[in-house]
Amino acid sequence: MIYSLKGVVQELTPTYAVMDVQGVGYYVGISLQTSQNLQLGSNVLLYIQQIIREDAHLLFGFHSKAEKELFNLLISVNGVGPVSALILLSSLSLSEAANAILSGNSAIIQKVKGIGAKTAERIIVDLRDKVGQFGNSEEKLSLNADNKTKNEALSALEVLGISKRMSEKIADRILKQNPDVSVEILVKEILKNI
Repeated sequence: MIYSLKGVVQELTPTYAVMDVQGVGYYVGISLQTSQNLQLGSNVLLYIQQIIREDAHLLFGFHSKAEKELFNLLISVNGVGPVSALILLSSLSLSEAANAILSGNSAIIQKVKGIGAKTAERIIVDLRDKVGQFGNSEEKLSLNADNKTKNEALSALEVLGISKRMSEKIADRILKQNPDVSVEILVKEILKNI
């Protein structure tokens, strides 16, 4: 079983990466969150989930162990395959997905392409007791450090008449790429991306 791959990102798209590990290229399915953390030509470590079927050997890669763990929980639910799990992880952050499951908010989960009402309910029922750990995931810990900057920026934007909901995702993306950004620069970057 392949646990991780450390190598150079040879090809990169929003849905897959080709990892060159000492001359061998591995095709790895990835989420949008992982894709945003990779750069073409950079040396990275991806946590791998290998799925072996009769007709294929599939590799799925994750930037963090927490994302891999949530992926494995999702595919343990009857009716959720690896592609659906990747789409869910691309659509929602780990904390958003965990909070939707914990609060029983199936509407948020149903917004993910390919997940209907029955599957959303099944995810909530099967995983409600298992996703509490994602409250302390790496992503959430790093976001907590940036919370003050983010909250100040979002408050400033609300004064300007821009809704918090619209600017929050953009703020999260910018803070992931540049965690040390100042409030002023964060506000300017959000305004550029709206």
